[in-house]
Amino acid sequence: MRILISNDDGVTAPGLAALHAALADYAECSVIAPDQDKSGASSSLTLDRPLHPQTLANGFISLNGTPTDCVHLGLNGLLSHQPDMVVSGINLGANLGDDVLYSGTVAAALEGRFLGNTSFAFSLLSRQPDNLATAAYYARKLVEAHDQLNLAPRTVLNVNIPNLPLDHIRGIQLTRLGHRARAAAPTKVVNPRGKEGYWIAVAGDAEDGGPGTDFHAVMQGYVSITPLQLDRTFNDAFDSVKGWLEGMR
Repeated sequence: MRILISNDDGVTAPGLAALHAALADYAECSVIAPDQDKSGASSSLTLDRPLHPQTLANGFISLNGTPTDCVHLGLNGLLSHQPDMVVSGINLGANLGDDVLYSGTVAAALEGRFLGNTSFAFSLLSRQPDNLATAAYYARKLVEAHDQLNLAPRTVLNVNIPNLPLDHIRGIQLTRLGHRARAAAPTKVVNPRGKEGYWIAVAGDAEDGGPGTDFHAVMQGYVSITPLQLDRTFNDAFDSVKGWLEGMR
């Protein structure tokens, strides 16, 4: 078993080291990760400059690109072998609901869709690494059981782990994505030379976070697992749009 590991927190992030340590004695693991924090990069590819991989002392490969760049190169010639699976994380911070639209953690896993095995994206609900051991435990547990899965090709499992010690976790729940409320307005700043700029505000609170959602599960102390698919076609809208288009040329 060969696993390609990536993340969006950067190649020196503690979550990446914890994920690698959790899987290193289970599979042959290769790590390709951004050379700096790329949170919010989504599935962007770098097309305006070349990418320069550098191998670090610990064997991890650092890349001056996005999480998607890292996996893309890993699957298309940078490595001497073809990985069997992509595992992303462990992100310090949640990737719940609408977060998956922006998440570089989830995007790295999505780029592994061309492989036969389901990709995983792991996130811990904290910016601090105190309970990384809990997330690493579930990463190992779930990846190790991947051969019992029977999912359609191009499926990703988005896993969010509460920021709790392992003995406080209540179990695992299968969930759907919830939805966040609209974020606050960006914060305007002015630098000492008078140039204006804006900081994007934090994500909105859960608006659709009831039972069955990923928000609800983690708030109740459960690990949330949400299957994601790449096809975002809104099939239920076909009849409405078809009627709207009648008579148009």
